Amino acid sequence: MKAKIENDILYIEIEINKNPVPSASGKTLVVASTRGNIITDVMVDGKALTVGLNAYIKR
Repeated sequence: MKAKIENDILYIEIEINKNPVPSASGKTLVVASTRGNIITDVMVDGKALTVGLNAYIKR
């Protein structure tokens, strides 16, 4: 995952799964995930930005 801020907009780049996988509950199919929180190199008010991302579709 890559993250950056340009012109006060946060951009997140993450690879998607070509074949979405079932979530733990089985209710959705996970397209992309950080699988927990990731500390990035992006700084906000002098502090590292942490991102937790899940992108999914309904089954």
